[in-house]
Amino acid sequence: MFEFSFNMFDHPMPRTFQNRFSTQYRCYSVSMLAGPNDRSDVEKGGKIIMPPSALDQLSRLNITYPMLFKLTNKNSDRMTHCGVLEFVADEGICYLPHWMMQNLLLEEGGLVQVESVNLMVATYSKFQPQSPDFLDITNPKAVLENALRNFACLTTGDVVAINYNEKIYELRVMETKPDKAVSIIECDMNVDFDAPLGYKEPERCYKAPEEPTEEEGDPNTWTDMDMRFRAFTGSGNRLDGKKKGIEPSPVPIDPSDIKRGIPNYEYKVGRITFIRNSRPLPRKTTEDEDSEFIAFSGEGKSLRKKGGRKL
Repeated sequence: MFEFSFNMFDHPMPRTFQNRFSTQYRCYSVSMLAGPNDRSDVEKGGKIIMPPSALDQLSRLNITYPMLFKLTNKNSDRMTHCGVLEFVADEGICYLPHWMMQNLLLEEGGLVQVESVNLMVATYSKFQPQSPDFLDITNPKAVLENALRNFACLTTGDVVAINYNEKIYELRVMETKPDKAVSIIECDMNVDFDAPLGYKEPERCYKAPEEPTEEEGDPNTWTDMDMRFRAFTGSGNRLDGKKKGIEPSPVPIDPSDIKRGIPNYEYKVGRITFIRNSRPLPRKTTEDEDSEFIAFSGEGKSLRKKGGRKL
């Protein structure tokens, strides 16, 4: 007589619940995507196109949204992160933007490992333009903000490409916070720029002050230097056409009435001289002193005549 005993708790069988998507695809650039529609919009962002089977598998897993993926080229040990745009590719194939294939050092038909990941929300990022032509943009932050709407995440070290005014500008992601790979979907992120690659500061030329010549230092030549316009030195004209008086002679230039800008060569250390544009008052003569005005010194007059007959 045989007895069989089976205890399922003696050696419990491990049960694994796969909650992470991980598979390999052959990658091609978007220009290889078959179809009548132009998919140039994929080149302007950081999202890929995957096959419908990936959507069926992702829907069965307990993953978080939005769907973010880590792309790895095991041959070159290069990796980046991206989002997904559509699930319309052929089975076993995914389509990547051209700049993303360059970062991963992938050729057409190369194998790429695709894994689902969870990334932290970005708070800061720093970019370095790869050409000084980026400085020609009037408002680079607004242009970058508009271009990043087509991206799902950023990875430190990647060189992203943005299209503006029918021209492609490449920018290297120098730094991201709080992690080296961050999500930029619905985030408040501070953006900073580093100096463009190959940019040189313009050289500033400093001119040494010119030393005054001997002619400038001679006060006797100051009158010859100032031959510019002098106010109220011309002759007047009468309305009746008559000429009266003598033509005024030009006022001689006083050395104290020279133009501004000529230094005072008689300056002494510790002495301050205030030069004003006013001429000294003329000296008073004895006749002027005798005819000096005295208030209330005139003679009074009466309307009534003296010695007149009274009525």
